[in-house]
Amino acid sequence: MSKTTTTGKSPTGESPTGESPTGTTSTDGEPSTTGEATSVASDDQGLGAAGSQLSTAPVDSLAGGPGLGLVGWVRWFWRQLTSMRVALLLLLLLALGAIPGSLIPQSGTDATKVADFRQAHPTLAPVYDRLGLFHVYSSAWFSAVYILLFVSLIGCIVPRTWQFVGQLRSRPPGAPRRLTRLPAYTTWRTEAEPEQVREAALALLKKRRFRAHLAGDAVAAEKGYLREVGNLAFHVALIVMLVAFAWGQLYKSEGNKLVVEGDGFSNTLTQYDDFKSGTLFGSDDLTPFSFSLDKFTGTYETSGPNKGTPRTYQAALTYSVGAYGKDKKDVVKVNHPLEIGDSKVYLTAHGYAPVVTVRDGKGKVVYSDAVPLLPLDSNVTSSGVVKVYDGYKNAEGVSEQLAFQASFLPSYVKGMETASSFPALLNPVLNLVPYHGDLGVNSGIPQSVYQLDKTHMKEFKDAKGAQLRENLKPGETLTLPGGAGSLTYEGTKQWANFQVTQQPASGWALAGALAAIFGLAASLFIQRRRVWVRAVKDADGVTVVEMAGLGRSESAKVPEELGDLAGTLYDQAPGAPEPAPTDSPEPEVVPAEGSEK
Repeated sequence: MSKTTTTGKSPTGESPTGESPTGTTSTDGEPSTTGEATSVASDDQGLGAAGSQLSTAPVDSLAGGPGLGLVGWVRWFWRQLTSMRVALLLLLLLALGAIPGSLIPQSGTDATKVADFRQAHPTLAPVYDRLGLFHVYSSAWFSAVYILLFVSLIGCIVPRTWQFVGQLRSRPPGAPRRLTRLPAYTTWRTEAEPEQVREAALALLKKRRFRAHLAGDAVAAEKGYLREVGNLAFHVALIVMLVAFAWGQLYKSEGNKLVVEGDGFSNTLTQYDDFKSGTLFGSDDLTPFSFSLDKFTGTYETSGPNKGTPRTYQAALTYSVGAYGKDKKDVVKVNHPLEIGDSKVYLTAHGYAPVVTVRDGKGKVVYSDAVPLLPLDSNVTSSGVVKVYDGYKNAEGVSEQLAFQASFLPSYVKGMETASSFPALLNPVLNLVPYHGDLGVNSGIPQSVYQLDKTHMKEFKDAKGAQLRENLKPGETLTLPGGAGSLTYEGTKQWANFQVTQQPASGWALAGALAAIFGLAASLFIQRRRVWVRAVKDADGVTVVEMAGLGRSESAKVPEELGDLAGTLYDQAPGAPEPAPTDSPEPEVVPAEGSEK
């Protein structure tokens, strides 16, 4: 018997790659016979059995057409829907459907932008309405793709999981008849007994975390089950992420509230400046809590190229949970929200609120409060309106409404009348332009508290007949002409804008995303492979050891791992000398009858 030692052979019997533990490589050059062809066919079937069930991927059913009748069509449609390619196609359609949801204004999040879009695009807007592009995530077509993707993933996972459980309960299959036909193969001769070799191989493979057992004259082992676990985990994680996303969209809420230092907020719908929520969200779903803004602290770079960049940007809060909760202290910073149940309170903006006191001609206080002004630039140059709706009477005793167009500069520099030079309160100046008349609040048309409708308002004039405009520093007073009253700039408070979000199932979405990443990594980098070790007595009484490996996909790691295992096993069952070649007498040539000798 000639020795054959190969590692990394292809299934077609091409030249081997790699070295055997004995360092020799040769091939058996015996011609094939008809009987061998029959055995090769049998071996091919054995190899197919040996390599089967390395994956729980379902058999491709797209090649076969649907059966006849209703049951056949239903079965065919179900097989297509639960196939991997259809699941990927639906996932792609879902991603494509989210694009218009991000680019086109949505009625559920910003109805004002939708109205502006309709006015600006009178031809395109009706088309978008028919396609449901103004409410993509609640449209019929997006919901259909979403539901079909759910069904496809579940229909794909359940049978694969059941099949994988069956594989875990079964043992690795026995060794094929001809191990030489496997991609990775090696062999050597040893004087150790076959039973000793098999026991050593079984112990070695179990030590390397293979599932191994004795199967006849060979040891069968398998490893890499985490590949399929990762594959299934990835698909389950997709379902978790889709469920979490749907749940979050249906029950989410998001609102904004501007709070001046010293003022508070209670988490009710009437307290928000603006509020939007999911389809199934109700007011009872709001987390019960309240807080007050004790102090806002902002410090800035004073020099260099980053002058004016915030260094400290935080709000000190006192909050309580529930109707009778105890007061607690916390500091909210950018990207460090206050978390209360499912709600998170983010610090999103900051500005100044000059404290003003307005008196009528008789000295009666008709308004006294901090007026938040909106920042216009990075140096917190701000603008807004001081509005006095009730209680004011002019010099003639007629009830009117007052308004002061306000512009605030926290760091005023002479010569820079329209912009602040720095965001901090270094030299605050409040610029005011007073008006009187009707603010239009009784017209039924909503208006912004930061803008002034001058339709029914008149300017106050100075002694020269020009528009009255004056800069005030803290403690100074603007006196209106004709004994119409005055406005005193008392000081400055700071305000902070908070965004309160409630996103249920966000933790599940994060867990699903992490599980999907790890599952995908496992399915990509872990290879399912099998190893067989056969040890039998040769005709001369010496044990012949054969080792072969088979992976689900072609990889250089299978021959490398087999070589490492063979090297370790070879140390326990060292090679024996090759048998001496047998000298056969030269055959006598007998001439045919009638020929010359």
